[in-house]
Amino acid sequence: MARLILFNKPFDVLSQFTDSSIGADRRTLSDFIDVPRVYPAGRLDRDSEGLLLLTDDGRLQARISNPRFKTPKTYLVQVEGDVTPDALARLRAGVMLKDGPTLPAQAERIEPPAIWPRDPPVRFRKTVPDCWISLTIHEGRNRQVRRMTAAVGHPTLRLVRWRIGDWTLDGVAPGTWRDISI
Repeated sequence: MARLILFNKPFDVLSQFTDSSIGADRRTLSDFIDVPRVYPAGRLDRDSEGLLLLTDDGRLQARISNPRFKTPKTYLVQVEGDVTPDALARLRAGVMLKDGPTLPAQAERIEPPAIWPRDPPVRFRKTVPDCWISLTIHEGRNRQVRRMTAAVGHPTLRLVRWRIGDWTLDGVAPGTWRDISI
């Protein structure tokens, strides 16, 4: 039976068990998860938060992380500016990035989600509004969500991955994990 761990990765934590940078003292998965022979299924950048799946099953790991399977991933994204209907339409159609066009995404403006505060907090600017969007993508390019929101004129301030396929962060606090057998 395969083991699957749902981990709520905090901000400023590497999505790996060791840090290969010499002299760096950065937090890694080993600071939170002491389970042998599980590996991340995909990545989540150090400056992003949220759902990271880990498994001991290589086939499951490939199915979750390989772009050809187009596993949907939903992000709660705080963006700079007041997102426009045109910007959302562009995200829904797919945007052109330096490495080519993205697949169409599901994008909608949402109320600020009832989630944990970030440590450190996102910078606040009195003269620049911000808002939240929900963005679901079916690929997983490097820093894709950040590049997509920037391409439509709304740089990302905070990025929280909430869902991967059928698995969500619901009930998993930052820095904690839940074990599921599948």
